[in-house]
Amino acid sequence: MALAVRTPRFQPRPASISAPTTPASTSLAAGNARPRPCAGAAVRASPFTEATSSSRYRRDAWSYAADGSSNSASPSSAAAAAAGRRDDEIALQLPELRRLLDVLRASRGRGAEEGGGPGRVALVGTGPGDPELLTLKAVRAIEAADLVLYDRLVSNDVLDLVGEGARLLYVGKTAGYHSRTQEEIHELLLSFAEAGANVVRLKGGDPLVFGRGGEEMDFLQQQGIKVEVIPGITSASGIAAELGIPLTHRGVATSVRFLTGHSRNGGTDPLYVAGNAADPDTTLVVYMGLSTLPSLAPKLMKHGLPPDTPAVAVERGTTPQQRTVFASLKDLVDEVKSADLVSPTLIIIGKVVSLSPFWVESSEHDALKVQSSYANEAR
Repeated sequence: MALAVRTPRFQPRPASISAPTTPASTSLAAGNARPRPCAGAAVRASPFTEATSSSRYRRDAWSYAADGSSNSASPSSAAAAAAGRRDDEIALQLPELRRLLDVLRASRGRGAEEGGGPGRVALVGTGPGDPELLTLKAVRAIEAADLVLYDRLVSNDVLDLVGEGARLLYVGKTAGYHSRTQEEIHELLLSFAEAGANVVRLKGGDPLVFGRGGEEMDFLQQQGIKVEVIPGITSASGIAAELGIPLTHRGVATSVRFLTGHSRNGGTDPLYVAGNAADPDTTLVVYMGLSTLPSLAPKLMKHGLPPDTPAVAVERGTTPQQRTVFASLKDLVDEVKSADLVSPTLIIIGKVVSLSPFWVESSEHDALKVQSSYANEAR
């Protein structure tokens, strides 16, 4: 069916939330200004933080310039290091990270005389991309942060809410590039929390749904660090609502199942779930499933899911760059490939997809194309 690039009708999309004009935290040095996204950017421009994006290095510039010395690394050299070896980039950041830790520890030492203690960590879900889907609790935590460790799928609009007195550090992962290992992220969270910082770990969607938030929470709690989890709207809920798709519906779908499309070994074969996931009365939502879709779709049909089951693939859902492909399961792989969708793409498979008004529009669009083709042949 047709590729759709549109803002759905259900809720008008007002202007993005403005960044706070007053920094909510002044415990760290200011001077970490972050530019607003360009309004004239191309529709395919990512609303998220890609590994080598210039916005990332502007946000994280503080971590490459210890004491402003002339031999400090510049963001351009940091970008070059990222394009080369991950270890080179981390080495450039270490001096300033250590200096910041020393400052925090000295501050904590003075605070201890007044009854102070270690800092805390908040695992904050930022939803699928639209900043207006943030909870009020999430906004307050973001504004109050001293240090923000953020993932790739935290949108630029959400990062604009971070107070100017806070420091940001990218710890995102994408296929073929992990800026930090999970163990290194654990140690960063622990080190800064122990030094007395108010640390916010920003994650796209919900931190406890395919976000490895449970691992971070468990690690920190074992070290005696207080952890608060602030839930976010998971992509399945936010994107389904954007398209008018009820994940469950009486008489159509009695349950919903979330799957990760990532192969455990990094290959193209999905995890071994196709057999028991092929239930016509269940809505199947596949996160991070773009690379494994060509393997998953045939397996679902082989295990009994009807080939004409409605499905939709949604790239960068709830953002202005959202693109959608509606198709039957048997055609979905070809349609997604034709549309050249990119990550992040969420896939929803099930009869409830046909309840979306965009499914009807896509069907009508295809019918018109077929009629036009027949008319041209008749001539």
